[in-house]
Amino acid sequence: MDAFTLVVAAALASSIMAGSMGLLYLASSRQRSLVHWALAGIFFALNNSIAAYIIHGHDAGPMFAGLGNALHVAGQFGMLAGARRHLNLRPGWGWFAAVSTLVLAAHGLPYLSASPVHRLYLMTPVVVTINLATAWLLWRGSEREARPAYLPLIVLELLSGLQMAMRCAAMAANDGHAPAFLGGQFLLTTGALSMLVFLSVGTMGCALIVTQQQTLALRRASLTDVLTGWLNRRALHDIATREFRRCRRTDTPACFLTFDIDHFKSINDRYGHGVGDAAIRHVTTLSARVLRGYDALFRTGGEEFAVLLTGGTVDDVGHIAERLREAISQSPLHAQGQAVAMTVSVGVAALEAGDHKWEDILRRADEALYHAKQHGRNRVSVYGRDVVARAAGQRLQLVGK
Repeated sequence: MDAFTLVVAAALASSIMAGSMGLLYLASSRQRSLVHWALAGIFFALNNSIAAYIIHGHDAGPMFAGLGNALHVAGQFGMLAGARRHLNLRPGWGWFAAVSTLVLAAHGLPYLSASPVHRLYLMTPVVVTINLATAWLLWRGSEREARPAYLPLIVLELLSGLQMAMRCAAMAANDGHAPAFLGGQFLLTTGALSMLVFLSVGTMGCALIVTQQQTLALRRASLTDVLTGWLNRRALHDIATREFRRCRRTDTPACFLTFDIDHFKSINDRYGHGVGDAAIRHVTTLSARVLRGYDALFRTGGEEFAVLLTGGTVDDVGHIAERLREAISQSPLHAQGQAVAMTVSVGVAALEAGDHKWEDILRRADEALYHAKQHGRNRVSVYGRDVVARAAGQRLQLVGK
């Protein structure tokens, strides 16, 4: 396949990329990264159209070639801008404008206007830098569970930069000429072919990233409480089961801390459900500041919460529970022009040798919480210290909230 045909195919592939990203944006996702990737497709389409015009035999000056190269830089930067926007960073199109302007202006220099090889020497470090920046950003910014979806685009960016660097090195090693065994069309053909592959795989890679993000968002939504952002009961079962097995296998301490808001019904009755929801958010926000960043936080009921803590003794967790109780009692919620005082009762229980499932620990933590309720509220009760052992399998229901 000759260079002209490859360039035309690349122009079509870039147009498909622009259209695909635009349709994905309009259809459902509304992810702003798709806008930048659509722009990248448009820039690549214009670049390949100019390349096809030149390869077809039209006499074009160096500034026309410079415009094509500036558009190529714009397309590469569009890929980077889309990645940055996907990771909630500013796209940085101001840098693109500056770099593209410099690339276009540089083509007016006699050195660059004299040979397309000299223009390759200019373009290679610019494009390779953008390729490496895109790959590094995607690798650094991707979450572990989402990383497999990022890998195709990461590898593509690295290979794109590598092939361009190798083309440049091959030309430089032969005094600006392609090695004899590669033929005279080496520069045009390899460039057009690599661009066709880049656009085809790049379109699929961008779509894969967006699809994976939507899948993870739906999964998290199914495991997360909308009001507080804490995990829900479904997540509790999955995470607690996994952590219980791990702690059993590695002989690691584990504790459940359970708490709920004292007299929450009276807050709802007096101020309304809007203030009640604000109270729940207030309590979870304060609690998250006290708890460790790696603790698993769950909303298990209306005003009931549980925290799974691993790696600490029951005494350590008892101290954390006391700090949590104090933080809430000392920080009233300000609503409707009033300070709404709130307290919580807390129960703590630790993994024991005879436990066969994580529910055994949670049951004892609930018993400790019940003890705190029955002995004045706004206090911490620890199973085994404040609460004597009860018959196996008995689970008390919390009353008098």
